[in-house]
Amino acid sequence: MPLMKRALLCLLSLAAAHGAEPASPSPPGAGPSLIEVSAAPEKGFHFPYVIFIPKSAEGKSSSYLLVEPNNTGRVSDDFEIHHAAAVALARDSSVGNFVAKKLGIPLLVPVFPRPASLDTVYTHSLDRDTILISEGPLKRLDLQLLAMVTDARERLAALGRPMNGKILLNGFSASGLFANRFTFLHPEAVAAAAFGGVNAFIMLPVAELDSEALEFPLGLADFEKIAGHPFGRIAYSAVPQFAYMGEKDENDAVVHHDAYSDEERALIFKLVGRTMMPDRWKAVEAIYQKQHLPVQFKTYDGIGHGTDGRINGEVAEFYRGVIEKPR
Repeated sequence: MPLMKRALLCLLSLAAAHGAEPASPSPPGAGPSLIEVSAAPEKGFHFPYVIFIPKSAEGKSSSYLLVEPNNTGRVSDDFEIHHAAAVALARDSSVGNFVAKKLGIPLLVPVFPRPASLDTVYTHSLDRDTILISEGPLKRLDLQLLAMVTDARERLAALGRPMNGKILLNGFSASGLFANRFTFLHPEAVAAAAFGGVNAFIMLPVAELDSEALEFPLGLADFEKIAGHPFGRIAYSAVPQFAYMGEKDENDAVVHHDAYSDEERALIFKLVGRTMMPDRWKAVEAIYQKQHLPVQFKTYDGIGHGTDGRINGEVAEFYRGVIEKPR
């Protein structure tokens, strides 16, 4: 059996071994709770996910579900490494964890692997190599995440916590790219999205630039082929988004072979710049502004590849504005 297939089967079996905790409500004053849900291929997801319910969510009859894709930060064929990182992201420390506690809303984090045996497949950023996987447990992670959301809504409703029909989507670094690309793929499912530390380049809302075709995840040239449906520009144009970078961020995924192909890298350098900050970021912002989309761009002075309390707080307030907006 080929090494790649053997590694994937191993990951799948390990994922299935993570059972679900009983979905029972925490007693008042018991503090935050974490629900672990095992993989359920029959429901559309081959990997487990976790739901973090902060103590601040107690007493709220309904709310939005916040979703943050996992980002282990390294490759590994040991599924437990990805599981532990996802649990820590949900329960302990992340922008999503901060927002969930600040706003009193549940947070869903998938446990998608990032296999070392698949050299160019950057699952945690939903790159082109990932979206083109046509079979097996890693096929269409975006659709698997939607299936997890559907399952989580049912579980939370059973706990007396009905969720809004759309999600709040969050991400940072690789998961920020996942959030950005997912919003293009499924704008009808997203109430608002925020993403930061995205190597000063996010997917562009155009099919070409300077007569160069931009294929996924650079742009929309082959969107229908990739997604299986036309781009929903009207739905996408209705999604408020917050895109941010640190002024001193030097973490440029564009130069790495697992994040972008040589052809993609060359196009990014040619069309929006080799220098990440501020040149490339300003060029991307200008393209979005020309399309008149509700995407707010912000650069934080003195910040590298990370966030601080000020950034986390502004992300939370961005979502609060969506939650409290009259419907």
